[in-house]
Amino acid sequence: MTNSRWNYLPLSPEEQKLESDLARRFHKVEPISELLVQRGISSIEEAEKFFHPSLRDLHDPFLMPDMDKAVDRINFAMGAKEKIMVYGDYDVDGTTAVALVYRYLQNFYSEIEFAIPARYDQGYGISMKTIDDAYEAGVKLIIILDCGIKAIEEIKYAKSRGIDFIICDHHVPDPELPPAVAILNPKLEGTTYPCTHLSGCGVGYKLMQAFSISNGLGTAELEGMLDLVAVSIAADLVPMVDENRVMAYHGLKRLNSNPNMGLRAIIRTCGLGGKEITISDVIFKIGPRINASGRMQSGMEAVELLVSRDLKDANRRSLAIDQYNKDRKELDKRITEEANEILTQRGEIDSDKKSIVIYNKDWHKGIIGIVASRLTELYYKPSVVMTLVNGLATGSSRSVQGFDIYKAVDSTRDLLENFGGHTYAVGLSMKEENIPEFTRRFEEFVAANITPAQLTPQIDIDAIIDFAKITPEFVSTLRLFNPFGPGNQKPVFCTRNVKDFGTSKLVGRNFEHIKFELVDDSSGKVFNGIAFNMSQFFDYIHSGQPFDICYTIEENKHHNESGALQLHVKQIQINTHPA
Repeated sequence: MTNSRWNYLPLSPEEQKLESDLARRFHKVEPISELLVQRGISSIEEAEKFFHPSLRDLHDPFLMPDMDKAVDRINFAMGAKEKIMVYGDYDVDGTTAVALVYRYLQNFYSEIEFAIPARYDQGYGISMKTIDDAYEAGVKLIIILDCGIKAIEEIKYAKSRGIDFIICDHHVPDPELPPAVAILNPKLEGTTYPCTHLSGCGVGYKLMQAFSISNGLGTAELEGMLDLVAVSIAADLVPMVDENRVMAYHGLKRLNSNPNMGLRAIIRTCGLGGKEITISDVIFKIGPRINASGRMQSGMEAVELLVSRDLKDANRRSLAIDQYNKDRKELDKRITEEANEILTQRGEIDSDKKSIVIYNKDWHKGIIGIVASRLTELYYKPSVVMTLVNGLATGSSRSVQGFDIYKAVDSTRDLLENFGGHTYAVGLSMKEENIPEFTRRFEEFVAANITPAQLTPQIDIDAIIDFAKITPEFVSTLRLFNPFGPGNQKPVFCTRNVKDFGTSKLVGRNFEHIKFELVDDSSGKVFNGIAFNMSQFFDYIHSGQPFDICYTIEENKHHNESGALQLHVKQIQINTHPA
């Protein structure tokens, strides 16, 4: 297991002043005020808004440039009885976006259909064939979600055939934009929209919010679809701040009370029925099943599930998608093993190279993004994994914390046929003969721009506390920090000089995990804990010597006692701070 650097940055003098103001309100739960300041909260009023996210705090959708044009074009299409197509990417963000916009507009208009590209026949985004098919079907307006911001030639072609586009995207745009009727993208240069990190589904929600306001439709119907937005926010790992956090909070409430019929079927299929669903459940259980449809078969099946209004139909579709997910897991495991074998043969495992670029023409296209993530996690280097699709080397890249992989890929754009994405994940394609030069130049850019700190796994510690601080009131207040995600990660605590109570033991099939009972000098209370894959520390711990831990505080749902706590130990350091 790779040791991470533990980072704890005490508050600056300015932050300490804010913290002391907040501490008067949260004096009974001392670390809380420090956690709030770290999240940019500077007043009691902001803290109350943070703890109680309100839909009233969502931004006016008309603050987004082109929103009025987009709504006017939809209203015109409906008035003229034009056929509308809702189109999106085949991943979780794209399919939830299509499901949301299609289902909402379908309540008021029947001349509407949806489409998702076939990953292996059409590839990412809009294609000329899709435009031709839409023209033959009489479509006059395409609302494209979670893609389209770089489809300049395709949208020019569509315009020549009398088809208008409304683009709802959140990927980084180029200076030249497609000739769409409206482009809704919070990352457009010069935009003044307050929340720049919406998911693709989030942009679709803002469009429907504006449509609702324009037509005086009220809010209940649309707010009932926030479960789809919450799934997109969690799965796409967009920052859990600003209105993303508000929508995720209320979407999770919906997931736990009265979810979309398709989501209800997935919840049942993956064994979450009757349990409180968290963002973590969406990331690791719900999202992968939706994604598996587009990876293994067709994203259309995911949308058909998410727009289903019949429970029997939804359950049948959910079981099919669950099987795709099982198949995906097997492929993922095999291809990751093959990738590791290639890297070993090339002598790159312990080399000084700062990046990984790997290509195998026989790998399954739907899995390479996952494999890139696995390699990045394993070796902590920016990674690109490619396979052959329709005659082009097509791949996905993933980055490490703090390094902008979009800029790295952009530096090689003259070698690429297409690319697009975010700071931490980019899709790309190129001619096979360009792979060696791409590999060289990508490594050159990464080596010149990445810092040693970015190549070392890091654990950011929010507060150093002793066990006496972990009171029921503190834990209760800590729950209000949900939902967690980038920009609002689950707080990580460090406690020094803890000791085994004498009852810790090894558990797991191969006794690879440690189940703790821990104490420190601040309190007589014994805390349960679990440390996965850290059995190498057991002999030292069992000797009764002090050590340091960093951990998150979890509710132990497997414990008989309601509200029982468990410390999820992320890492152990042999004590360097003797009492």
